[in-house]
Amino acid sequence: MSSQSSIAIIGASTNRNKYSNKAVRAYLASGYAVYPVNPRAAEVEGQKCYPSVLDIPVTPDGASFYVPSAIGVQLIEEVAAKGIRKVWLNPGAESEELIEKARSLGVEPITACSIIAVNFDPEDL
Repeated sequence: MSSQSSIAIIGASTNRNKYSNKAVRAYLASGYAVYPVNPRAAEVEGQKCYPSVLDIPVTPDGASFYVPSAIGVQLIEEVAAKGIRKVWLNPGAESEELIEKARSLGVEPITACSIIAVNFDPEDL
């Protein structure tokens, strides 16, 4: 079993100007196994893209949300069902409803920029 950390980037985009794409690049550069999630993309930055977090063949260590909070409220149940216990709710993705729902499902919500968490400035990507 690998000790490499892994993360699902929910809402990953093929558009390199979007923060969800910058997150994929930042985590790859930091040595993470990255699992982009977007039902409308086949791959992001050379990584296979999954239509749902439930389709990822492993359970990532965490997930980073780049979707509107109304979508996040729907997706947090899949994240919990997958066994992911820590989620980054990036600026614009967070809401009190999502934070409360995550906690009620046993998922720890972190309301901060996940790109900065791996020591990258999103503006530099």
